[in-house]
Amino acid sequence: MFTGIIEEIGIISEIVRQFSGMRIQIRAQKILDDLTVDQSVSVNGVCLTVVEIRQAFFWTDAVAETLAKSTFQQLKRNDRVNLERALRLQDRLGGHLIQGHVDGIGYIRNLTHQSHSSMLTVEIHDELARYTIPKGSIAIDGVSFTIAEKNKNLINIAIIPHTLNQTILQFKKVNEPVNIEVDFLAKYIEQFINQAGETKITSEWLKQQGF
Repeated sequence: MFTGIIEEIGIISEIVRQFSGMRIQIRAQKILDDLTVDQSVSVNGVCLTVVEIRQAFFWTDAVAETLAKSTFQQLKRNDRVNLERALRLQDRLGGHLIQGHVDGIGYIRNLTHQSHSSMLTVEIHDELARYTIPKGSIAIDGVSFTIAEKNKNLINIAIIPHTLNQTILQFKKVNEPVNIEVDFLAKYIEQFINQAGETKITSEWLKQQGF
């Protein structure tokens, strides 16, 4: 599990294609302090297992399922990536609970910078949009955000300067893809209600229930 609070920006230093997956070498500093083989690391929101560690970098593997559901197919050398070590039970939960199981790819449709904040608009698939609500949580490239506004499958998010400067979102451009993970609790609630004979969760249904 992760919190969506990015610890540092890493650099892709090597990519080795293997069968239907890939092995990735990532240069890092801060997260290497207590990182060990077999631990989990969030790389742009994707939970990956560390398979090898050296002084200034670590190796990890991405399987075919990861490539199919994330932006990893487009990774290349020298790309920047958001990095976060796995959550410890004694840690403060500064963001929200994130599994690192990316649900799909979204696309940046607008990014405007103001003096005290930036406004980000991301388009996500209808299948994922139904799990999102205003003031709800969403992870974009592994960063925990609160949804400010929602218009069908367009999600608007306000980003404070600190978050922008600590993540790769500062380098993103319009129409670039990003990894999306919706709040997994919404999926459990939907399944529970559907099994109880209720209709699927929608924004209108939530309003009727007082949310």
